[in-house]
Amino acid sequence: MSSSLEYVQFIAEQLSELEEISYRKMFGEYAFYYKGKVFGGVYNNRFLIKVTEQGKKLCEGFEQQLPYEGAKPMIFVSELDDKDFLKNLVEVTWQALPFPKKRK
Repeated sequence: MSSSLEYVQFIAEQLSELEEISYRKMFGEYAFYYKGKVFGGVYNNRFLIKVTEQGKKLCEGFEQQLPYEGAKPMIFVSELDDKDFLKNLVEVTWQALPFPKKRK
């Protein structure tokens, strides 16, 4: 099942206080980027964030779900109305993630 563009645009609007936020369609779903790093995405109309230690602390009690079969679990973010919370969550997740390796 593919995610709807309307839901993706809603998530992008909730994250609009962050500069350099973007998303890209991949295989019917959407990956979200912040300052050049993929930090999460929308999968089956669910907003999922990569698991990091700081992210787990902020999202204590949040469920982890698989974005798709065979993938690593991600944090299912159901608290979408609090832009400050979302901004903080993306920032701490971004800080914990490595930059992608440059292709030769």
